[in-house]
Amino acid sequence: MVKRLSLIILIILLGSCGLITTRPKLEMSLAAVAFMAAQDANAPSLSPNLFRKAEHYYLKAKSNYKKKYFNKAKQYAILSQKFSEQAELNAQLKKLEQDN
Repeated sequence: MVKRLSLIILIILLGSCGLITTRPKLEMSLAAVAFMAAQDANAPSLSPNLFRKAEHYYLKAKSNYKKKYFNKAKQYAILSQKFSEQAELNAQLKKLEQDN
């Protein structure tokens, strides 16, 4: 009886672990789109520091996602999106300055 009860509790605990953390699919997608937009805006050459930070966090997010560290992956994806958007904006502003 005790063995059976222990087994049931163990199954419930292991089954509930997957419910606690969800995969950050939206954050990863938004980070990827923002990163590609920064690349298209020529951010690697016009805003290299911000772009490098965005790339660093994007790669860390992908790595943590593959390792199933979803909380860390989400944090890094959000940071990557933030720096990608800043790099894109900075690149576009520099492009406008050069045109004028």
